[in-house]
Order: sequence, then structure tokens, then C-alpha cells
Amino acid sequence: MFFDTHAHLQWKSFDIDRESTIKRAKNHDVFNILNIGVDIDSSCKAIDLANQNPGFFATVGIHPHNANLLNEKTLKILKELSENRITVALGEIGLDFYRNFSPKEIQKEAFKKQLILASDQNIPVIIHNRQAESDILAILLEFKGKIKGIMHCFSGAIDFAQKSIDLGFLISFAGNITYPKAHNLREIVQQINLENILIETDCPWLSPQSVRGTRNEPCYLPIIAQEIAELKNLSLEEIAQATTKNSKKIFNIK
Repeated sequence: MFFDTHAHLQWKSFDIDRESTIKRAKNHDVFNILNIGVDIDSSCKAIDLANQNPGFFATVGIHPHNANLLNEKTLKILKELSENRITVALGEIGLDFYRNFSPKEIQKEAFKKQLILASDQNIPVIIHNRQAESDILAILLEFKGKIKGIMHCFSGAIDFAQKSIDLGFLISFAGNITYPKAHNLREIVQQINLENILIETDCPWLSPQSVRGTRNEPCYLPIIAQEIAELKNLSLEEIAQATTKNSKKIFNIK
């Protein structure tokens, strides 16, 4: 049994075949799926999906691209949504200095406010990072011991991975570890302990190399797990068991 810890099945690209997508996931032993909010609307839709599908869970949050949407009203709504029984984390939140769709200072302010909310609610966070490692670490250090969570779709260096682990974060790998040029990511998989690893699709984006160019979906999660299994010299079943255990532990799922 696999746990896709980062999916966006509420996305419009799944409107035409969402039910069959979910069926395909189950046919490939992906029975747990965490759908991620990036704004209020997508957060509500993630909760709706979780309520409709056993084994599904949701996060709520404001993505750094949408940081300018965060205000007292949206914070209040996020607080209310975070108290739903199937909301297991706040996210995805963080910093994106590559696209810079929102000004950097506004991103930082939104990030900190949501970290405070997560700390108050005692729930983990899903971190989006793009070219903002030093700023993310500096902010997380302010919350050391108060926050735990996941570095989503990891693409940084080993130093960033280790410092994140030291702060109580797990490292989540997506389909990009299968790309020919992703040597550094494969080396990081080999260097960090399995107890610190999660797997995700980030669908509908980041399809694994063997299906690259097509829409990504949860049924491809075993491809990512197989890559990790080979790098760790373990069986696919061992990776499935370990990453599912890690997922349920970090999200406090009984």
C-alpha cells in the first residue's frame, strides 16, 4: 500500500476523469492520497475529496504564488478549515523566489503567519521551496521545536536536506528523481535514512521519466518508489511500507 503525500486531484485537468483516476490509483495499490490546498477554493475542494473518498486526506493553505491573498479573513478561514477531522497539515506554504508571482516580503509575511497558525493548531506543514533555501531555513529556525513537516518535491542540496531533517522535517521525493540529470537527488536518497523519506506525485505535474510529457497521476507513484528501492537496495514492498508508515506518523493518522 502506497501513500501519495502530495497530489492536486481537485485540479481542473482531472475534471474529465477524476473517478477513473482514483480507480487507477487503487489498482496500483495507492490507497492513501493527500490532496493539497494552494488557496481557499482548492483547500475546500481538497476537503470535499477527502470526505468523499476513504483513505483521502487534505491540507489547507495559501501557496507563495498566492501570498498576496492572505489577510485576516483568509487566516480565519484557514483556521476553521484546519480544524476539520481530515485536514492533516497546513500547506502548501513557503517561498518561491524563482517565479516571484508575489513580492518576496509579502511571501515571507504570509509564510510566517501560516507557520504561527500551524504551531497554534499543532499540525505539520507542507513546505514549497524554490530558490529560497536560506530564507526558509532562517524562518524555520524561529519556530524550532514548534513546527514539523515536509519539504515537498525536494530539489535542493544535501546540506539543505540535512538541516531540514535536523529541524524536524521529512524529505519528500517526486517524479523528478527519475530524470536523467537528477544525479544530486538520487545521491541524497542514498545518503539520508529511509525514516526521513516520503514519496509524492505532485500530480498533475512532474510525471516520472517513463511517462514524461503526459499528465501525472497517483497511479504512477510506484514508479517513484521503485527508483528509491533501487537506490536503497531494498524491495518495492519495503519502500511502500516504510514511506506509508512515515506518512501516517508525521500526519498523526491512526
